[in-house]
Amino acid sequence: MSDLEELMRVLPRVGAEPSILDDTGIAHVVAHGHHILSHRTVPGLRVDIQETPEAIIGKIVVEAGVTIAQPVHLCFGLAHPTGTQRITMDMQVNEGAQVRVLSHCLFPFVQDGQHRMQAVMTINPGASLTYTEGHYHGPYGGMQVLPHATIKIGKGARYFSDFSLLSGSVGNLDINYLVEVEEDGLAELSAKIFAHQRDRLTLKEAVMLRGERSRSLIKTRVVLEDDATAEITGITEAYAKGTRGHVDCMEVVQGRAHASAIPIVKVFHPEAKVTHEAAIGSVDKKELETLMARGLNPEQAVELIVSGMLR
Repeated sequence: MSDLEELMRVLPRVGAEPSILDDTGIAHVVAHGHHILSHRTVPGLRVDIQETPEAIIGKIVVEAGVTIAQPVHLCFGLAHPTGTQRITMDMQVNEGAQVRVLSHCLFPFVQDGQHRMQAVMTINPGASLTYTEGHYHGPYGGMQVLPHATIKIGKGARYFSDFSLLSGSVGNLDINYLVEVEEDGLAELSAKIFAHQRDRLTLKEAVMLRGERSRSLIKTRVVLEDDATAEITGITEAYAKGTRGHVDCMEVVQGRAHASAIPIVKVFHPEAKVTHEAAIGSVDKKELETLMARGLNPEQAVELIVSGMLR
């Protein structure tokens, strides 16, 4: 089976279908390691991408005023037990444009590998970007996953991100996002992660509310079991009149796992407001008892509660 076929075989595990490669109305990039396996663009979208021995280097531009009707699919992965994938990406959504990006990261067999993403995203005034990133990993826990990004949100622009890692054992995950929001801009960052075995999670998301009336939400849901650990840091800083931000972190710890949550909020203007809440604990006892009273055994009840939390 080819590398392309192998990646497409597991694509449904992150909610997409291999048929996206055949649809001429859907833009996509599929890469294995540092090799481009498939690539298509659509009107209003420019995709310049090149292979190098050290990395895949790409630039994605959505032209001003254009709405890309179908989501753009970015499929990155490794289909072998070992390997390295480094990606440098510059994404620009020009004034008034709208686009949804579905990023699929697939590592079904990796026992010793690395996936590193360094991205710069610019959402220009009045534009909108929805970026959904879904990961699928095998049971080996041998990956280093390092997605780092700087996101700049212009006047009245909107940015929505949703990171999910719900299948398999990742190994080491280190997320670091810095978001800057200008006047009337909006940033919403969501992450849902289920960690197992000896997974190590470090998640740092920082939002700088620079412009008046800019708004943000950082929402994190993490479940840890076995010997997994997590350190979650959510930072919001408000610098201008009328800015509003909120940090919301919840972690559920089972078995020998342990976790920390570090909400950091700073306000530099008397008419700005930032709030936070963080909770770490086990599965809610009352919910557990209610489900068991309805006939579920303890394992089934915990699974249902966890799946509802990560939905």
